[in-house]
Amino acid sequence: MTILEVQDLKTYYSTLKGDVKAVDGVRLQMEKGESLGLVGESGCGKTTLALAIMRLLPWNGRIVGGKILLNDVDIVGLDEAIFDKDYRWKRMAYVFQGAMNALNPVFKVGDQIAEAITIHEDVAKREALDRARELFSLVGIDPGRITSYPHELSGGMKQRAMIAMALACNPDFIIADEPTTALDVIVQAQTLEVINELQKKLGITMMLITHDLSVVAQTCTTCAIMYAGNLVEYADIDTTFSDPVHPYTQALISAFPSIKEDRRELISISGVPPNLLNPPTGCRFNPRCPHRMDICTKEKPEYLEIGDRHFAACHLLTNGG
Repeated sequence: MTILEVQDLKTYYSTLKGDVKAVDGVRLQMEKGESLGLVGESGCGKTTLALAIMRLLPWNGRIVGGKILLNDVDIVGLDEAIFDKDYRWKRMAYVFQGAMNALNPVFKVGDQIAEAITIHEDVAKREALDRARELFSLVGIDPGRITSYPHELSGGMKQRAMIAMALACNPDFIIADEPTTALDVIVQAQTLEVINELQKKLGITMMLITHDLSVVAQTCTTCAIMYAGNLVEYADIDTTFSDPVHPYTQALISAFPSIKEDRRELISISGVPPNLLNPPTGCRFNPRCPHRMDICTKEKPEYLEIGDRHFAACHLLTNGG
C-alpha cells in the first residue's frame, strides 16, 4: 500500500539573484511500513523536500510544480486551514533536528504534546495528558516527566519527547530531520534504538534525513540518494551498499568507513556541489564525475527502474555503462 508519492516535485527559493532550484523534478514513492533514508551532502535539497511535503517552507520558498500524494490525496492544492487541521500533525508529522529550538521553553513538555492532541482530536485535556504519559513510556522516558519544562530534560530526552510529540495523533507518515546530529555518540545510539523499536512495533512509514550512512544502515529499509536537487538513486539498503550504480552513490560508499573490512584509504569526492541558482546543464553531477561523457554535459539522464524497486538516473545505464 502506497502511503506517499511525490511526482515531479519542483520547489524553488526566490532570491535577489534569481530562483534557487533546491528541488527540481523529484519522483519518489513510499510504501506502508517503509523506513527510507534520504542521504546527500549539505545543500542537496533533503530538508527542502521534507519541508515541501509538510508545507512548512519559509516565506521565500514555493512549490512551482508537481504533486505530493498522501494516501492518494494531492496535498499541494489543499486549502491551508484544511491541511493544518486534517493533515499536518494528524496524518503526517515532523521531528525537527534541534529539539530545544522546537520545544517551547515556557510550557511543560506534556502540555505541548497534549495541545497537539486536543487541536486535532475531540478529546479533553486530561485524556490528552494520559496519552502523553503513554507516549513518554513508549519512547523510554519516565511518564512523570510530562510536568518538566524543556530545560529540565537532557538533550536525548528532549529528542525523545519530540518523537513522542510526532506520534501524538497516530500519523500515517513521519519525517525525522537529522534527529541525532546534535547528540553525543552514546545518546545518538540510544535514540536510534528507540526509532528502530518504534518503527518495527508500530509499522511507521518514516523518512529519515541524514548525511550519515551509518545511521541509514542501522535504521532504514531503503535509501534514496539526493544530489543538487535531484534524486539520483533509490534502492533497498543491501543494494545501496553492495551494488550502487550511480557514480555519486559509489563515491559516498567509498568515503564511508567499514569496521568489517580491511583498513583502506577513504576516497573523498573531488569538487563541491553546484550553485543551484545556475546548475550545470545535463547531469548535475557531471563536473565531479570520473565517468563523464559528452552526453552528460548536454542531457539530463532519465530516472529509470533498473531492478526491483531500484531506480537510478545516469547515462552510464544507457550508454555503455
